[in-house]
Amino acid sequence: FYLAPRTWKFAAWKERYLDHPLVGRLAEALIWRFRVGKNVSKGLWDGRQFVDAKGKPLRPAAGAEVELWHPLGEKQPEVATWRRLLLERELTQPFKQAHREVYVLTEAERRTGTYSNRFAAHILRQHQLNALATSRGWKAPLRLMVDDAYPPVHRELPAANLRAEYWVDGSGEGDGELASSGAFLRVATDQVRFYRLAAAENEAHAYHAGYRSTGRNTPANRPVRLDRVPPLVLSEILRDVDLFVGVASVGNDPTWFDGGPDGRFIEYWQRYSFGELTATAQTRKALLEVLVPKLKIASVCSFLDRFLVVKGQLRTYKIHLGSGNILMEPNEQYLCIVPQQTAKAP
Repeated sequence: FYLAPRTWKFAAWKERYLDHPLVGRLAEALIWRFRVGKNVSKGLWDGRQFVDAKGKPLRPAAGAEVELWHPLGEKQPEVATWRRLLLERELTQPFKQAHREVYVLTEAERRTGTYSNRFAAHILRQHQLNALATSRGWKAPLRLMVDDAYPPVHRELPAANLRAEYWVDGSGEGDGELASSGAFLRVATDQVRFYRLAAAENEAHAYHAGYRSTGRNTPANRPVRLDRVPPLVLSEILRDVDLFVGVASVGNDPTWFDGGPDGRFIEYWQRYSFGELTATAQTRKALLEVLVPKLKIASVCSFLDRFLVVKGQLRTYKIHLGSGNILMEPNEQYLCIVPQQTAKAP
């Protein structure tokens, strides 16, 4: 819906979505925009009528155009009001909408112009990245340690006439860093870029950094400036990439606290595990700030910058809201919790 946005006349939308016996259950839990000329109202169906973010009745015009609401471009107080309404009414949305992460162009990205380094310099598990990217509509061919060239992880966006690319390179060549197939177990990440759909493909050698275009150096084959990418497309693509990093990063693996193979990644692991919060983590923090005060353990919980702090009977624990990794006060000792791999026999 967001990468191929659609609008409907109110009557058609009501028939195909709200009144549909199956789809209607999903449509009822979503926020919609109703536009008549320059006038826009936003509403949610509560089973009897439409209501606005404050729960007040709303009557969309019969001739209104309907589209799915997105928090991008909305003022934060309004977004917070929608979130509060959903929590008060205990509504579960079919996908993340009111709590959806938003990614806007940064000053650093305006300066770089044609690429974003926001998700560069990460180490990701390649097979997990491949599976997740594929499920999100991206193409992510497995990179093998062979004398061959590969395209970046990419997704075509026909509605915007764009192709989004996430540049990665194979990481590691030693024992234990390749699958039996010869595929790299991990990849190192680089830039996010956008090209027109008709632009020549980029490719890079399997384990040598540096992408190059397969076409001539013409304007049609050059990257699109980020400030010319539709803001909603930019936000949704960066949201996908944030998800790839958040799920597939080795920084999520507590067994890597020593830096992985030969300790090469200890600096990255520490930076990822306890560093600045991503948009996903910031959304998680905002939700926890509402939920934690309602728990029985609320009196021993507090928030400190990027951590949830829990005062236990033995120690005080600082849980990073991004990675979930834990430090113990007073000496910032790392608490390694490794999930049990196999169930015990009954």
